[in-house]
Amino acid sequence: MREVTLKDIYEHPITQKYVRRSGMGHAISVSYHAFHLAEEFNVNPDRAAKAGFLHDIGHYEWYRDGKWDYQLYRDFDIHPIKGAERAHKLLVRLGEDKQAAKEISHAILFHTESAIPDGNFELKSLQKVVHLADEKDKQPGDSHHYRNIDRQKEVELIEKLDQKIDKT
Repeated sequence: MREVTLKDIYEHPITQKYVRRSGMGHAISVSYHAFHLAEEFNVNPDRAAKAGFLHDIGHYEWYRDGKWDYQLYRDFDIHPIKGAERAHKLLVRLGEDKQAAKEISHAILFHTESAIPDGNFELKSLQKVVHLADEKDKQPGDSHHYRNIDRQKEVELIEKLDQKIDKT
């Protein structure tokens, strides 16, 4: 039995503030991709789905002259670092197993190349899953962050994924 469900995470005000900022539709989609990749990579599907859902919780809004500035984002963003810390704190507060919270946070930390050290660095399986799940959902011009779905549909998708996880 899981202590913390995706719906528990979804409903938390921290999630609503920071995940919504980076795109709830994207977060849910990456969560589904991660869940489906979990079997292929032999990782815990609950941890994969949670890491996928929270992978962009550290996003900051990079604007110049009132418009999103992708170059500022590429040059200065540390969202994987901030996201790993923010997700860890949230998960522990919600009562997540501490080892699971750590693994999920590490997967968030390494989901994008901006936080991966140069040289010979090998991602662990859960980290690969989240990276691949994020890549599967990307769209040109970062439009995946702006895909909107209504809140009722968000809840339905989260509950459906929770049910799938419970069956594994």
